[in-house]
Amino acid sequence: MQAVRVVSSVLVLIVCGTLAASAAAAPISDTGNPSIPTYQGAPAAKQPIKNATTPEQNPFMAANPRSNIHNDTWMTDTYNRRGPLGKDPVTDSYSYPSSLCGSLAFDSDGNIVTVCPSIPFPPQARIIDPDTLAPIDTLDLPTAPNPPGQNEYQNFAGGGYFFLDQKDRIWVPTRTDHILMISTAGDELKVKRDYDLTDVLDESNERVTSALPDFDGNVWFVSKQNAKIGILDRKSGDKKLIQLDDDEEIENSFSVASDGVYIVSNKRMYRLEANKSGKPKIVWRAKYPNSGIVKPSQVDAGSGTTPTNLAGGYVAITDNADPMNVVVYRTEKKLGKGEHRAVCKVPVFKEGASATENSLMGTKRSLIVENNYGYQDPFGPNSGAVTKAGFARVDIDKDGKGCTKKWTNRDVRSPTVVPKLSTRTGLVYTYSRPKDPANQGYFWTAIDYRTGETAWSQYAGSGLLFNNNYAGLALGPDGTAYLGVIGGIITLRDGD
Repeated sequence: MQAVRVVSSVLVLIVCGTLAASAAAAPISDTGNPSIPTYQGAPAAKQPIKNATTPEQNPFMAANPRSNIHNDTWMTDTYNRRGPLGKDPVTDSYSYPSSLCGSLAFDSDGNIVTVCPSIPFPPQARIIDPDTLAPIDTLDLPTAPNPPGQNEYQNFAGGGYFFLDQKDRIWVPTRTDHILMISTAGDELKVKRDYDLTDVLDESNERVTSALPDFDGNVWFVSKQNAKIGILDRKSGDKKLIQLDDDEEIENSFSVASDGVYIVSNKRMYRLEANKSGKPKIVWRAKYPNSGIVKPSQVDAGSGTTPTNLAGGYVAITDNADPMNVVVYRTEKKLGKGEHRAVCKVPVFKEGASATENSLMGTKRSLIVENNYGYQDPFGPNSGAVTKAGFARVDIDKDGKGCTKKWTNRDVRSPTVVPKLSTRTGLVYTYSRPKDPANQGYFWTAIDYRTGETAWSQYAGSGLLFNNNYAGLALGPDGTAYLGVIGGIITLRDGD
């Protein structure tokens, strides 16, 4: 899932208020003292993944893997660049009071480009220096109250999802049901186009979850409430929509391939394409197992994943069964003789303790899933709850007739981060919170892609300000790991 959920309380300002604007360059205040070692494990050796998948390059998005929170148009959450190996790791942070930069992309110069939802201020687009983490330029975005019944800390709208296009322009849905195209030329943020969607969306209760271009350049968008799916003509501004069934909503982003658009609702998995008139058309749909339970950490009773495409004609999600399954579908329009739409449904983690709100990592025939079960509102009465441990890798069988669970890691507790896989190092990068009776500490953590064993962990910080609250981890061009947290942005890189 995925993207940042905006923190919901003026308590953010109270907690961060000691970090005055004039001291914005200060590191994030660490409020803890862990009773467990601050570094565990040992540096990893590079183990590149041979014949790793190269996702399709969407011609209307920035070059893979720097275009959006999930890296590419297939939403693989996989980098073909290196990340830290855990050798003499160096951590750093930069305080951004009362905002959470959950989705990090990189422009062609290597600068961080992000949108940071904020309470009680408007969301803000930012260009950030990747070395100092200082803002190069900022731009306030329109804001509006949340629709009734939506948790603020689980709100996607207004910047949780955005994409960077082939000209380094930010495309971001706003909380006011507009889509803005923002230029970053000359390291200066300027709105170049404003697409008004209020004639097709209800401003009182419908918000755009995500917007992405197809391979023809038309911009698809989805609404969480009422599950509307639209296509925006970027030249004329015309919009054409369909609406799913009355009991459906779309709370995640979606994937785009050259053969269509893949969207999951809280009930079904869909493949769509534009018809001759430019209107969304459902190619196929598939209902997935659903317990009907909104599990701890979940936004609703449905899949918590953005679909992930793999080479060979596959797309994957997790369902909402108990225990949760990794579900893989065949993408072709018409199935061959004896084929079923679902290749497999593989249960992961334990009954009564399995849920995820983050997209699957995918390369070759492999899919990696993390367990977020148990995460709570960071300002609620159970904010200190520790999530259930768990990562698992599921591989599609070579004959395409089923899937096999390759390993399960039962040690790493990764509350909500969008984890990433580096095919250059063979490591899964995540952000964990180990059991520590004396402290609420967070650790950068790496897991071996091949074995599932924890390679190493490095202490990042303790307390509310180091909670990432669903933000996505990112790997920069030089291998530095970045993560937005409630208190600002934190980094990890190998020492000299």
